[in-house]
Amino acid sequence: MQGGSSGIGYGLKYQARCISDVKADRDHTSFLTGTLSLKEENEVHLLRLSSGGSELICEGLFSHPNEIWDLASCPFDQRIFSTVFSTGDSYGAAIWQIPEPYGKSNSSTLECVASLDAHVGKINCVLWCPSGKSDKLISMDEQNLVLWSLDCSKKTAEVLSKESAGMRHSLSGGAWNPHDVNSVAATSESSIQFWDLRTMKKVDSIERAHIRNVDYNIKREHILVTADDESGIHVWDLRKAKVPVQELPGHTHWTWAVRCNPEYEELILSVGTDSAVNLWFASASSEKKTSESSVVASPQRVNPLLNSYTDYEDSVYGLAWSSREPWIFASLSYDGRVVIESVKPFLPRR
Repeated sequence: MQGGSSGIGYGLKYQARCISDVKADRDHTSFLTGTLSLKEENEVHLLRLSSGGSELICEGLFSHPNEIWDLASCPFDQRIFSTVFSTGDSYGAAIWQIPEPYGKSNSSTLECVASLDAHVGKINCVLWCPSGKSDKLISMDEQNLVLWSLDCSKKTAEVLSKESAGMRHSLSGGAWNPHDVNSVAATSESSIQFWDLRTMKKVDSIERAHIRNVDYNIKREHILVTADDESGIHVWDLRKAKVPVQELPGHTHWTWAVRCNPEYEELILSVGTDSAVNLWFASASSEKKTSESSVVASPQRVNPLLNSYTDYEDSVYGLAWSSREPWIFASLSYDGRVVIESVKPFLPRR
């Protein structure tokens, strides 16, 4: 099934690339997004879906000093988030706190909790530990993984360990394993590398060229999904990772990001530079398995593409499922357009 879009839109003032679900907000469906303007003061917008689900409201507007290339919300404190930013000449990363009280009427200044200043080159991302109220986070540049201990009360971030991926590898991003807090997957030009954070050593890898993005399936322990520049989307079973267990076509241009649904294990979202968001049905494993969170699939299903959302005029880079309402997702195109969509029509009847 393919169609257009009937989503709820919100426009940012400037171009943008990143959006994050505010997982720690248990009372609202909320997202954080940041802008990417070279000449103007950049902004972070706190967006909340109205109680009726018909409007996207800006609950907070905050000034940010530099272009935002990566943004991630703290999983245990809704006022804390990280950004990777560029000054035009160099890159930096920092942890920020949203001031209280706040409102959309005036642009408030964010409070810098800590700077992640152990990097020299281009920083790609900051990863928060997905388990509980952990003080651990990782920052990653093209050559190094840095493990930090964050103390928000003291406003300090301490380097616990730092390790180079080697000169033959240029790291581009990664994902923290939600099933094993000691394991992180890092993407490079030619492989996915799996790192053990206890030793800060690479313990395994999947040789695969041009991987753009990676995400773990939260509901299935050994399942990993990758977005490749040119060859689409691949689902991997890490117990037998020589070849993917499923291949999805991806996008007509570069597939930029993939996200596994936090509740419905067969649903995968992808975005690309073809100005589309695709919703996929993926079996998620080579094993046959049923559960209450499974999406009902017809045995005759041939096309894994459930829907294509095309309400965009520019490349789509940002993508986030809501953890509070897992049938809702937010996407962000480069021209600063945020769209909230519901996948309820594709969920199982219970």
